[in-house]
Amino acid sequence: MSDWTAQAVQDIEQDPEAIYRLFPQAERRGGAQARARLLASADARTVAELYRRGDAGERLAILRALPGLELGFDALPLVEDALRTSDARLVEAALASSRWLDDHAFRQAVLKCVFMSIPLASISELDQRYDAELARMLGDYAAERQAAGRQVPQDVLERL
Repeated sequence: MSDWTAQAVQDIEQDPEAIYRLFPQAERRGGAQARARLLASADARTVAELYRRGDAGERLAILRALPGLELGFDALPLVEDALRTSDARLVEAALASSRWLDDHAFRQAVLKCVFMSIPLASISELDQRYDAELARMLGDYAAERQAAGRQVPQDVLERL
């Protein structure tokens, strides 16, 4: 942990509101893992507020940190928000926390990845959550692409 990050963690311990000032500058001043270190002690409300206020880079850092945070289902609104974006980085990062999605939302997220050319291999829990309905949906997608004379992504074909 960098000196800046260690000091920032201490500052936040003394004044939890300091995270709102320190989080945006954390990566620049403390290195690649600094934001995750600051989030480690934040509660769900604070993480959600940082996400709401954040730019794409800050949101990406939060989404990447979610699997290691103890937020439980409080993380779901952040994941759902990221899945509504057209930013492939945010969508891919959100799917690292796919355990909070119900089956329908998970299937829709997988299809979104296919449409956005995000590799299926990047989706956590895909093997465990792959079911007949998702297979049907991917099969329909592949059939539509083939009927239109378009190529079907190899990772989709491998799942059929």
